[in-house]
Amino acid sequence: MILGGNLLHHISPALPIPKPYSTKSTSKSAITCKNYDSPKKNSYSFGANSGRPIAIWSNNNLISLAIAVALISPLPCSAIPSLSSKPFSLPSTTTPFSQAKNLPTGLENGKIRPCPSINPSCVSSNPKSSNFAFPWSILGGSSSNTAAIKQLQDALEKTQKDVKIQLVEDTPNGQYLEAEVDGGGFGRRDVLEFLVKGDVVTFRAMATKVTYVYPFTTALGDSKGQEERMKLIVNELGWFAPSFDSMD
Repeated sequence: MILGGNLLHHISPALPIPKPYSTKSTSKSAITCKNYDSPKKNSYSFGANSGRPIAIWSNNNLISLAIAVALISPLPCSAIPSLSSKPFSLPSTTTPFSQAKNLPTGLENGKIRPCPSINPSCVSSNPKSSNFAFPWSILGGSSSNTAAIKQLQDALEKTQKDVKIQLVEDTPNGQYLEAEVDGGGFGRRDVLEFLVKGDVVTFRAMATKVTYVYPFTTALGDSKGQEERMKLIVNELGWFAPSFDSMD
C-alpha cells in the first residue's frame, strides 16, 4: 500500500487534476499553452470562459496511474486460497492390470474367497463368486479334518502336475490347504485352496496369471479349465459334487 501511495504522490505534482467544466460551446476560441516548468513539458488547454486547465495525459502518466491503482486495489476473495480447502489429489492409478498382479489368497473372514472379478479363469464355492461351484460332500464321513486333507493331497499328486503344497493349517472354521500346480505351461501356476470342516469341503481354483490384450481391459479366458480340474480331483476322491444338472 505504501508503494501505491508513493506512486500517486509522484504523479500528482506533475499534473493537476482538472475539475468538471461546462461543455457548452462559446464564441470565443480556446487558448492552448504549454507548461515549460515541468520536465515532461505537459500540455494544457484553457477554456475561454473557465480558465481551468484541461489535462492532456502522457503515456508515462497513464502507465504510472494504472500501476498505482493495481497496487492499492484489494485482491478478490476467490484469489485467496481457503485454509479449509482440500488438497489436490491425483486420480487413482489402480487398473485391472495392476490388480491382476497381486491376487490375494487365503481365507477371508474364515471362508474361501470368491473369484476376483478381474480373473475369469477361476471357480469358487463361495456363493458371492460369479463362477460358482457347489461345495463337495465327503461320502461315508471322515475320521477327522486332518484325514480328509491327507486324502486331498494324495488326489492332487495323482491328478495334477508339479504339485507344491504351500500351506496346511488348522483354523477355527476347519483345516485349510493351499497348493500350487502347473497352469498349462510357459511357467504359469494355478492356486488350489480347500477348507475342510466335517463332511463339507469348500474350495477355489484360480489361475495366478491373467492375460489381457492391449488396449482392452477385459481379461481373456474362462472357468472351464478350472471346472474340469476340480472334477478330476473329486472323482479321484470319490466324494459327491452337487451340480445344477444333478438337481433336475
